[in-house]
Amino acid sequence: MLVGIIFLAMVAMILINVPIAVALAVAAVIGLVAAEGTGSLVSVALDMYSGATKFSLIAIPMFVLAGAIMNAAGITRRLISFVAALIGFVRGGLAMVNIGVSLFFAEISGSAFADVAAMGSVMIPEMKKRGYSGAFAAAVTSSSASLAIIIPPSIPMILYAVSAGTSVEQLFLAGLVPGVIGAAGLMGVAYLFARRYNLPVEETFNLGRLRAAFFEALPTFALPIIILGGIFSGIVTATEAAGLAVLASILIGLWYRETNLFELRNALLEGGMQTAVVMLLVAASVLMGGFLTRAQIPQEAAAALLAFTSNKYLILLILNVFFLIVGLFLHSAAAIILVVPIVVPLIQQVGIDPVHFGLVVTLNLAIGQQTPPVASVLITACSIARANVWEVTKVNVQFIAVLVTVLLLCTYVPAIPMFLVDAVYR
Repeated sequence: MLVGIIFLAMVAMILINVPIAVALAVAAVIGLVAAEGTGSLVSVALDMYSGATKFSLIAIPMFVLAGAIMNAAGITRRLISFVAALIGFVRGGLAMVNIGVSLFFAEISGSAFADVAAMGSVMIPEMKKRGYSGAFAAAVTSSSASLAIIIPPSIPMILYAVSAGTSVEQLFLAGLVPGVIGAAGLMGVAYLFARRYNLPVEETFNLGRLRAAFFEALPTFALPIIILGGIFSGIVTATEAAGLAVLASILIGLWYRETNLFELRNALLEGGMQTAVVMLLVAASVLMGGFLTRAQIPQEAAAALLAFTSNKYLILLILNVFFLIVGLFLHSAAAIILVVPIVVPLIQQVGIDPVHFGLVVTLNLAIGQQTPPVASVLITACSIARANVWEVTKVNVQFIAVLVTVLLLCTYVPAIPMFLVDAVYR
């Protein structure tokens, strides 16, 4: 009864535009007082502080900062030039360039929102100028940005690892193969659109231009080598790799000598605000997690579902549907922080690997970033393209179908995401 009242109070606060983190903390405090009295509030501030200062979470602002430096230093533009020289000769190649660069950018920023803001401001106007519709340009940019959060490093994966008490590095490795499969699928859909609507071929293939673009972008290729090579070789942790990414981005920016300080300042402010929102959510989730644990809610939820079925594949189907619905209304960080601590005891009881499940959760929330009403990444792309959300969604349905296909493959063929993890870590 008390838990139901707390949940309704939290929903009511969110509906009147109280920030989710504040609503979460207030609801948790009400629950603690009602269940244990005011004496339970003595350690609230300390609990919130310790929850938001876990070592793994330091990676989040670092990766966001690295992405901001990339954008301001001209690194992103050089990546676009290289990928355009590589695949721009294909019909609709500019859409494929958008997807390819988005995945590469995600290897540094770890954020779908940062990805769509950075890529969208460059690629969407260029695509519209070349004859692509605003709806198509926004759909390609948005869907590729969300797919990119399963490519390491990934901020949602970091949050999941902290919430579920599992390995960030193993989650990163699990995302590699599904990310490549998804990128190929998105490019396939883009090509079908290009054939259907006779979208332009950007230029003929020119080996000399490709060579020049490659050498111009060559210092940039050090970034994924430093980040992924350092993590997967065991030389550095994910958090240490984030710090190295910032340092490498600064050095490459100095090499190119064209850092736009005004753009960097704006990107840093935006990144700081994103990080603050996430950290406040994490801090508030500690209180709610403590209340739910004492009220035995995760255990009761697990027992209720296990009473219905003990088949782990059916349970995965139920959880997929649940997370897809949650993704309609919550940002990925909030969804992970609110829901994962509740379902982790369940997946442990039925023998689902928490790393495998983490990838499934991340893919669900990537789809949620594309499905209104919240759809934070989609709405950002629509804003840049000045396109109607519902018109973009009509186009985006086919790209979302690719994300759903990848989700189903990763859910029911665990070897796809897990064989690299098993080969390297187990």
